[in-house]
Amino acid sequence: MALYRDQAVVLHTWKLGEADRILALLTAGHGQVRAVAKGVRKTHSKFGGRLEPTCHVDVQLHRGRSDLQIVTQAESLDTFVTLRADPDRFAEASALLEVAERLAQEGEGDRRRYDMLVGALRTLDQRPSPLLVPAFFLKALAHEGLAPALDACVRCQATEDLVAVDVGEGGVLCDGCRRGRPVSESALAVMRAVLGGHLATALEVEDARVCGEVDAVATDAVEYHLERRVRSRRVMETA
Repeated sequence: MALYRDQAVVLHTWKLGEADRILALLTAGHGQVRAVAKGVRKTHSKFGGRLEPTCHVDVQLHRGRSDLQIVTQAESLDTFVTLRADPDRFAEASALLEVAERLAQEGEGDRRRYDMLVGALRTLDQRPSPLLVPAFFLKALAHEGLAPALDACVRCQATEDLVAVDVGEGGVLCDGCRRGRPVSESALAVMRAVLGGHLATALEVEDARVCGEVDAVATDAVEYHLERRVRSRRVMETA
């Protein structure tokens, strides 16, 4: 069927010609979709501000002969007003979008990945936490089967004195095998909570040192598996 509806988050946009825009969308049922929104850059566009990065929309798409589909309708589902008005929150949202775009395949529906992104954006908009972005990174990697092993040394299987993480090795290392990034027991406990189904509890942690450790490990891990730096995250570090 050439015409269909789906729900989507706008991940990325590019200008096309004088008035159009190409969109990368993460949809609920069709994976990542590339589409053209015609006339969206005109002052009186019927789409208004509904097709900007972070926008969550109910969208109607037309699938033609081109690789690019056509947006024919778009209605807002979440406006994320607070997120979009706060530069810090928007920067964090940009990191979520960037990683989601790199992980999602075009045309391969994955409702779990879509739900994770929408949930993270809603939490960032309503109840921001310094651990939200790293928690998303870890859960996204776990969904792909790529999360670091955190319960035993990946070299000797020791379960005591776990003191470092090496993402290239695949997870934690004990004191005798240590290499990579040092990590505290508190940070390991938080990461285990994120991956063990206790995300809400983990997001309540505010200790700056622990949050910094978790963020560093999660960012290292996602960059290692994506084989590229997360631009929006690195910009935040140097701001």
